[in-house]
Amino acid sequence: MAECSRDPLGLNLTERGDFESEEVHFQRIVNAFKFYRQHSLQRVKTAEQSYLKLSEDHKKLIVNYPEHFENVRHCIRHNYEIIKLLVHNTEQMFENQHYEQVENGRHVTENNDETLKEKTPVLGSFDMDKVRTTLKQFSRDWSLEGKSERDACYKPVIEEIKQLFPMEKCNASQVSVLVPGAGLGRLVHEIARLGYRSQGNEWSLFMLFASNFVLNRCKGTDCYVLYPWVHQWCNNRRLADQIKPIKFPDVDPSNLPENSDFSMTAGDFLEVYQEPDTWNCVATVFFIDTAHNIIAYIQTIWKILKPGGYWINLGPLLYHFADMPTEMSIELSYEDVKEVIIKTGFKIIKEKLDVRSGYTQNPNSMMKYHYDCVYFVAQKPQS
Repeated sequence: MAECSRDPLGLNLTERGDFESEEVHFQRIVNAFKFYRQHSLQRVKTAEQSYLKLSEDHKKLIVNYPEHFENVRHCIRHNYEIIKLLVHNTEQMFENQHYEQVENGRHVTENNDETLKEKTPVLGSFDMDKVRTTLKQFSRDWSLEGKSERDACYKPVIEEIKQLFPMEKCNASQVSVLVPGAGLGRLVHEIARLGYRSQGNEWSLFMLFASNFVLNRCKGTDCYVLYPWVHQWCNNRRLADQIKPIKFPDVDPSNLPENSDFSMTAGDFLEVYQEPDTWNCVATVFFIDTAHNIIAYIQTIWKILKPGGYWINLGPLLYHFADMPTEMSIELSYEDVKEVIIKTGFKIIKEKLDVRSGYTQNPNSMMKYHYDCVYFVAQKPQS
């Protein structure tokens, strides 16, 4: 087990599994981030080559496009500067493990951020999509532009926790709340700001690198600028929308109550959380459909909740491993999910259907995806 040192914010990352395979996976994620600039600039070159094939008459109709291509390149290069900060010292995230960089089959150590080398590893489109998604997560979790999504997804959960565990009737610091699938950690942070004992869990190293940067390296508000939509070439109302910046974080991540108990764990939810009767509340937002087997998630949540504890859920059933031929994927309807929840022993005390929400959506895009989510609160009986 590799474990991250505890820093002033209390971000405590725990990685489980075989170290040798971990190291290969870790390096692949680092390489994906480092390949971002080269991969993204190639897309600009492709667009530019198409433009150059136009007739001179057609080029005269859209004379601002050469300048736009340069603006896009500038945004990509700027994003890469943020990525360099994000990747810096990630090999020290986990205690007792050191992940060396590998170039041409040799282990190397990089001491200068300015000479951060871009690899050309064998990376699939999946890895690069994850990098772009991670950049958009900064908008969702830590910018003013993401407030509408957070209000739709996080606010109902936070209000429910406050109603179930009112501060005037209980000691918030003694109420333990687990947030699996924590992403960049905003929901976990908001719960900790209220004084509850809050822990997030995340499996994706893409998200863990980013959350580590925000939660432990960002001091103050609006410290950094990012261009999360620069990779969107279609459905733009204006060219300016593609290069529209955001600032993050919109709140100071270090602004937590004194002696707050706030932490993050890294690893597979089913492997990390096995101790029974541990948590007062489990809050899952856009999480349960990340399972290979959603039944295992439900049973684990039941197991780790204390008697009388609550499970709050909001999200769709996209099922991340659906249509992947090499991956197991159990894709239940919500009706069947609800039946499994009840048969497991839970009592559903609140339920709302068709809770509309987006996920890392560009507010200026001509095309947006929205989910009609299900929201429920289930209780594990006292006996």
